[in-house]
Formats: sequence, C-alpha cells, structure tokens
Amino acid sequence: MRSYRQFAAVYDRLMEEMPYAEWLSFARRCWDRYGMPATIVDLGCGTGNIAIPLAKAGFRVFGVDLSADMLAIGRTKWEAGGRNLSEKGTIRWLQQDMRDWELPEPADAVISFCDSLNYLTEPEDIVSTFRRTYEGLASGGLFLFDVHAPSQLERYAEEQPFVLDEKDVAYLWVCEYDSVRMEIEHDLTFFVRDEAASGGANSALYSRFEESHVQRAYDSDWLAVELVAAGFEVLHRFADFKWIEADDDSERLFFVARKP
Repeated sequence: MRSYRQFAAVYDRLMEEMPYAEWLSFARRCWDRYGMPATIVDLGCGTGNIAIPLAKAGFRVFGVDLSADMLAIGRTKWEAGGRNLSEKGTIRWLQQDMRDWELPEPADAVISFCDSLNYLTEPEDIVSTFRRTYEGLASGGLFLFDVHAPSQLERYAEEQPFVLDEKDVAYLWVCEYDSVRMEIEHDLTFFVRDEAASGGANSALYSRFEESHVQRAYDSDWLAVELVAAGFEVLHRFADFKWIEADDDSERLFFVARKP
C-alpha cells in the first residue's frame, strides 16, 4: 500500500475520462434491487469523484483513503463546489487503511471502485479488507467493488508504452508484468506545467516527477471464496459495467456481496 503525493495534484486532470457515472449507476441499480442505504463507506475514495455525487444525492458518505493529499483535494472540492447545504447528504473524510478501516457505527453499504483493491498486492491484504468490511457493515448491507481482471493487466503490458502529450501535462507510462504473481508495476514520468512560474498558464516551464504504482490481479473464484470465508453471501459476479457474467475477454470484474 502507498499514498499518492505529487500525483494527487494531477489526478483529476488525468482521470477526466473515467466512467464515474457508470459506477454510480451500477451502485444505484444494486441498491434499488437489494435496499437503499443511508450510510455509505467509499474505500479508496481518492479525490471524491464518486463520494461527492453520492453526498449531493443525499447519502451520508464516509470517504476513506490512505492518502492525505487525495483527501485534502476531495475536501476542497466538496467545500468549494460540491457541498450543497440544502441537501441532507454529508461527507466525512477519513485517512485510514482499507485493511483496518473503522467507523463508530455500522454502515449500510460499502463500495470500492476504480480498481482500488488491485493496489492490495498480497492475498492477506485482500482477506483483511474483506473481514474488516464485513465487520463494518450492518446486517443486510451490501459490499460492491470492482477489480481489474488478470487479462487486463496482461493487456497493459502488451500495449505499453502509453504517452500523453498535452499543453498542461504530459507523461510517459511504461509497465512491467509478472505473470506468476499476476502483478504489474506502472512507472510514470510526468511533466506538469508550472503555472506559478513567470507566464502563468502560458508558462513554458514544466515540473518533472516520477511515480511508481503496483497492482495485482486475483482469480475471480478465489475472491469469491474469500468473501464467503469472511462471512459474505456472494450475490453476483459481473463484468465491465454490464449485468453479464465475466469471460476471458472481460477487463473489469464487479462483485456484489451481502452481509446476512
């Protein structure tokens, strides 16, 4: 596990095309089917791109992330533009490790989207997160999460390097894949325009920094077995935002589990 540092400052800029609306829609469909929560924990909430819309919709949200920098940006976004005092929704930002997160009272639902669980690179970390989540949920509560399938990490390795070259930010992204562990290391070199330098938004000066992120994929059946071992009932396993079973070409696996 690691916390983001300089990466947090450009995270939202780089993640603009992520399908946040589809994650929210998937969660809503699950809750419509199995019961609408009042209190939601967002594990690996980042800068709040899912937590904030949920709070604006009236839910009581707890955004949990290991990175103080990510949480600070999320809090600023919420206070500056996301927060609406006419709504009943709230967010409490918590710097906690998803392996041992806790609240004063049980939550009605827990979500962990945007492949956050793939950053847990040892099986015992997954097991700890499942057990802690089971303990932190109220009876009948849903645990919704997605992970990259092993085949997706293989595709990253096959298709690399990736390059972004825009006026305000550029990066070179290379990957190294360990097929035995189903683990990939993403090494990124960023060049971000330094608007504080002379020239402001037209500055020709860029700051360079490097980031390394490691993700590990897990077999879908193993994840299901560990959910059951933690006490959950596995209701569904889907793929790629669709209510269909995964196959060898699936990129993103979705789990719907319930605490009896």
